[in-house]
Amino acid sequence: MLPFTKMHGCGNDYIYVDTTRYPVADPASAARRWSDRHTGIGSDGLVLIGHSAAGFTMRIFNADGSEAMMCGNACRCIGKYLYEKRLTTDTVIPLHTASGVKVLELDVREGKVAAVTVDMGEPVFENRVQYRPKILEQREQKSLLILPSRDKIRRSQGGRLPDGLFVSMGNPHYVVFTDDVDSVETLGRELEHHTAFPERCNIEFADVRPDGIRVRVWERGSGITMACGTGACVVGVAAARTGRAGRQSRIIMDGGELGIEWCERDNHVRLTGPAEFAFEGEVEI
Repeated sequence: MLPFTKMHGCGNDYIYVDTTRYPVADPASAARRWSDRHTGIGSDGLVLIGHSAAGFTMRIFNADGSEAMMCGNACRCIGKYLYEKRLTTDTVIPLHTASGVKVLELDVREGKVAAVTVDMGEPVFENRVQYRPKILEQREQKSLLILPSRDKIRRSQGGRLPDGLFVSMGNPHYVVFTDDVDSVETLGRELEHHTAFPERCNIEFADVRPDGIRVRVWERGSGITMACGTGACVVGVAAARTGRAGRQSRIIMDGGELGIEWCERDNHVRLTGPAEFAFEGEVEI
């Protein structure tokens, strides 16, 4: 039996395992089995916490077993885990991920971590896997159309991408601004696997409102999730870049709210939000 901790950031829930004490031999298979919400623990994926000479490390596996590069909500949860499990007394923690080092700043109150701010680094608009040329090529052939009258997305006879903005925060995202954010439920899977994205893509549908930016997200490898930290970051960046919002945004997701600041001084994006323990247990390996 292997001990685990279930945590979530705004409802984006993962299974966390301290692999310095409890190694997981086949994390891809474990993620598939344990993430099942009917026959397993139930989660959006599996997060492995490790330690090296350089500090703490994170590996993350989606519910379908594919390995992800980055997750902002998981970063925040790891910050809370490390501090409240007394694995560190530091309130500024470098975390090594597949997309580079992310710095966690803990807001500690009466011995508990109330919130975590993650320096997510700089957004990238031109994908190194050359997503954008393929996007442009696809737009010339087939289409999902945005109706100008109500800014709704409608499926056409092809499969062309809706107008949007590609942004990477260490993992690929495609942001579509629309007042029909619920359409991501029916279109997310198709867009995740669109030929424009050779490594698949996270999809965000966002609506800029007076009280904040309402977002629904389809995560690559997991489907609809309650929240997505990197997704919140790219929506904030996309809204600022297209003149829909300023450099600070309140992102409203299904599971809660996240704060985004795209700092002009260093071009870094900072993500702030809560992290929560759900429960602990043991699972058969």
